Amino acid sequence: MRYVGQCLCGAIKYELSGDPISVSLCHCKDCRRSAGAPVVAWAMFNESSLVLKKGQPKTINSSGTAMRSFCQDCGSGLFYRNAEILPGIVDIQSSTLDDPDALPPVVQIQVAERLQWMKNIHELPEVERFPE
Repeated sequence: MRYVGQCLCGAIKYELSGDPISVSLCHCKDCRRSAGAPVVAWAMFNESSLVLKKGQPKTINSSGTAMRSFCQDCGSGLFYRNAEILPGIVDIQSSTLDDPDALPPVVQIQVAERLQWMKNIHELPEVERFPE
């Protein structure tokens, strides 16, 4: 398979080849803070599957051996690497794919850190666009 994605402003574009190892929703505090969201969707690939097509993301050490890459222009989170616990692996924030529906999550991880109100999020009323 082939997947393409980019940051919000388009300064960083990437391509992935092959099938993901796993696709998950992460509830950890670091992911929440990094993304400014209650949960982050990740698609895990072999590092060799990722090719940058445009731009160069900035990478920071977010905690210990965790390296997070993002667009310096718009701030979109893109990639996660941790050579100590996931050697040769890159996690892609799958919501940055042009077709994020192509890789639906199959597992929730780090639920020990999940926000309590996320457990029942599916019970909230839904509004198709904006509430009136």
